[in-house]
Amino acid sequence: MTDSVEANVNVHSRPSELKITDMRVVNLRGAPFRSTIIRLDTNQGICGYGEVRDGGSETYALMLKSRLIGENPCNIDKIFRKIKQFGHHARQAGGVCGIEMALMDLAGKAYGVPAYQLAGGKFRDRILCYCDTPSERKGSDMGKRLKERIENGFGFLKMDVGIGLLRDTEDTLIAPPEMLRTNEIMHPFTGIQITDKGIDLLCQYVAEVREEIGYQVPLAVDHFGHIGVESCIRLGKALDQFSLAWYEDMIPWQFADQWQRLAESVDTPVCTGEDIYLKEGFMPLFERRAIAVAHPDLASSGGILETKKVGDLAQDHGIAMALHMAMSPIAALASVHCAAATENFMVLENHSVDQLDQWSSLVEGLPVPLIEDGHIAVPEGPGLGFTDLNEEVIKAFVDADNPGIFESTERWDNEGAHDRLWS
Repeated sequence: MTDSVEANVNVHSRPSELKITDMRVVNLRGAPFRSTIIRLDTNQGICGYGEVRDGGSETYALMLKSRLIGENPCNIDKIFRKIKQFGHHARQAGGVCGIEMALMDLAGKAYGVPAYQLAGGKFRDRILCYCDTPSERKGSDMGKRLKERIENGFGFLKMDVGIGLLRDTEDTLIAPPEMLRTNEIMHPFTGIQITDKGIDLLCQYVAEVREEIGYQVPLAVDHFGHIGVESCIRLGKALDQFSLAWYEDMIPWQFADQWQRLAESVDTPVCTGEDIYLKEGFMPLFERRAIAVAHPDLASSGGILETKKVGDLAQDHGIAMALHMAMSPIAALASVHCAAATENFMVLENHSVDQLDQWSSLVEGLPVPLIEDGHIAVPEGPGLGFTDLNEEVIKAFVDADNPGIFESTERWDNEGAHDRLWS
């Protein structure tokens, strides 16, 4: 009896024997932005893939290589606790989060189960996607573009509505000298204000969009510009009439008291979170019920398991969770598994609708296009669910300024430091 059981056991599922032996990377540009794909290799011939957040650096991951070699990738939580001290908010979390994705991919392959199963199982078989759509100068043109999205099967939309649409129009913005030329200063400190004329023009823009697409499909809005909370409240109150899905990142996430003030002043859901690292970073917003929609990006929030914890905490406070995502299918699939395993999940972002077939073809073993009828089917294959990367498509997207494809990273093998946080 024992022999027949052993014959059916996947040899990769011997946790005491599976070890990480290498980390390699490839840098992409245009899929849809700039990001780094991580590959973790093992002594049993299986590998796992993750992704550093768009706009991050391969260094965020490679500096952790020496801390991973020899570890059993199935010990996901143990390794995450070991390396999470090297992450921070926004892109600085990219190495830790990309590694967590790769560990979930590896552990799923080792045990022959999809990543969502490692996160506790799934609540849904398909993941609703929203398409973030580049702006048009005229609201009517923007509406037509969004209407095409609806005709292509998308049932949730997002667009930008902000001071960028007003820069060439007199008497719409009040700003100190040169302040409109920078985006490096946080919103409360710019002194930029929007006038009634500016608010009226943005309302006209949204009205033209709604005239084209109607009110059957949710429409979220983002990228308002670096205006203070008072201007955000005035603009938000004016836009409330259009029943928008949410106002996203109107002010920096760090100012939970200002988010509470905003949430209590407008009648539209408010949303933030794409740059927050770990569940603890969300707690000030949750405890104040300062947002209606938590919006983590699991390439910043901590990977699949930590982001599920964020969603569970949000649910405890009566808050929904949407997922920010502007990367390749690897991060998208990691997000899909997290979304499947999180009960209060609402919708997942995608920026690649206009190159969907090529973008989807980066991975093999899944449908092309990956998004059908506005949804991604939750993969049932092991790990993240794809079988391999498509080398030809990788070559098409490889960063010309850093073109190596999974080349040796031996120089990172022996970096040493005393990492302990206590004496």
